[in-house]
Amino acid sequence: QLQLVESGGGLVQPGGSLNLSCAASGDTIDYTAIGWFRQAPGKEREGISCISSGGTPNYVDSVKGRFTISRDNAKKMVYLQMNSLTPEDTAAYYCAAPRRGYCSGYVGFVDWGQGTQVTVSS
Repeated sequence: QLQLVESGGGLVQPGGSLNLSCAASGDTIDYTAIGWFRQAPGKEREGISCISSGGTPNYVDSVKGRFTISRDNAKKMVYLQMNSLTPEDTAAYYCAAPRRGYCSGYVGFVDWGQGTQVTVSS
């Protein structure tokens, strides 16, 4: 079982950038995908990006071209670089690991961090 801790959230102006980090402990991340999710107030949690164990990224359309996911297995870290932020990106952001190790359409994620808040406002 992985323990995941997110960091890097905060308040940023529209058009700004943030780099979220997901630190893993308790097991290696070498063989598992890691996903990023977010939940805005009053909305359901949604998967936004996932990176496979081999480093292949995928993104939902709403963040494609603005967000970049990356991983450093040696450091047991996964990152989400977020650029051109808009107020619609305001949410709590979570990283998570899937039970079966694959991105699989953002389902089957079982190990979750506690989240980090991102607020985009002028």
